[in-house]
Amino acid sequence: MNIHSDPSNAATAAASTLPTVSTHIYPRGGLDVLSREEVARLRDASSGGLHDLLRRCALAVLTSGSASDDPRAAQELYPEFDIQVRQQDRGVRIELTHAPAMAFVDGQIIAGVAELLFAVVRDIAFTAIDLNGDCQPQTSADITDAVFRLLRNARVLQPGDPNLVVCWGGHSIGQEEYKYTKQVGYELGLRGLDICTGCGPGAMKGPMKGATIAHAKQRRRRSRYIGITEPGIIAAESPNPIVNHLVIMPDIEKRLEAFVRIGHGIIVFPGGVGTCEEILYLLGILLREENANLHFPLILTGPTGAAPYFEQIDKFIRLTLGDAAAARYEIIIADPALVARRMEAGIRKVKEQRIAQQDSFFFNWGLHVPLAFQQPFVPTHALMAGLDLHHGRKPHALAADLRRAFSGIVAGNVKEDGMRRIEAHGPFEIHGDADIMQALDALLRAFVQQRRMKIAGDYQPCYRVVA
Repeated sequence: MNIHSDPSNAATAAASTLPTVSTHIYPRGGLDVLSREEVARLRDASSGGLHDLLRRCALAVLTSGSASDDPRAAQELYPEFDIQVRQQDRGVRIELTHAPAMAFVDGQIIAGVAELLFAVVRDIAFTAIDLNGDCQPQTSADITDAVFRLLRNARVLQPGDPNLVVCWGGHSIGQEEYKYTKQVGYELGLRGLDICTGCGPGAMKGPMKGATIAHAKQRRRRSRYIGITEPGIIAAESPNPIVNHLVIMPDIEKRLEAFVRIGHGIIVFPGGVGTCEEILYLLGILLREENANLHFPLILTGPTGAAPYFEQIDKFIRLTLGDAAAARYEIIIADPALVARRMEAGIRKVKEQRIAQQDSFFFNWGLHVPLAFQQPFVPTHALMAGLDLHHGRKPHALAADLRRAFSGIVAGNVKEDGMRRIEAHGPFEIHGDADIMQALDALLRAFVQQRRMKIAGDYQPCYRVVA
């Protein structure tokens, strides 16, 4: 992708306490191949009700590498930042006003940052144009088709042998765990496997960083480092600089479905509530009868010090979802090479099954994702208190509500809307059977003690567990 900016309009602004740059850039590759009607609709989307969303996501990209996971921090540091999409006969022009100077070198925007910025404009505009109004998906099949269209528009669906490993894990992890994620990424990269993560720091950055070194050693020229996020998360977990394919899904549910549709196997590193949400989402789907025979390698791994963490996760899963859920994953401690070998072997089985079932390699149409896992959950105090976290339910149904509980805590921790609800009405209350609540409370307390909830500062719980 070629990036064109006008250096004559690039100037350091004095309106902010931090150095800023005002300029305009011309996207090349994707946004320039648009009809006049599409450009007009894109301009309308960026200047209308979606402008604040576009501004917040763009600012997250322009401050990539920030050590803060407070979604409001960047807005407070750059209050006068603005972005506008202008129509031109040759395509579009993106105007930046008082943009963070850290995204520029000598007045020119850094190429990787520009690519991520174009992805923000592309995905928000496509969502506004393609999924609004009468096109808003309602059925399970329609939602899956919408996920497919968003990924196809982002150009991440590529034919070829299965080789994409999704890596989940926390943004707030210690150095020992971070180094381990790099070692695993290195072993995956040596075996020709590409990486997909949630695009942020910590366990999302480590595997990509390790894989880049391995890919360079193996002389792989077209490596993929895919980052999939959503508007509520990107401001708190800005994309790490290794991501070369950024996709912004409209909500967390479509983000999670995108992971499991394009990934050929999943590795879970230590993390916090967001990682637990991801684990419960996938296990809830795999526990469905329709997916009983589906090959989907799932490995939980970390360094020696993370063994107690995974023991607690495993205990919680067995208590709530049963041994059948635990049978769907393997726990490997302190052995990056073994993780990579097991994942490579698992992906070979995925390929054999896709061929036998005549399913595509680049999008897992054969995976059944029920509507309960697709419908957006916007956590309010009433909805969080009403979650059915009791024994006697089918495991996949309980997994769906457990996933929502963790999703609500994520929102209260790092999403601006969730944080405002907590500030206005106090912590969410979570109710359920006594043993489930006791295990949940112990798990969450451990996350707090291990500083897995926030990168910096003292953590104030956004929840109360009530038996």
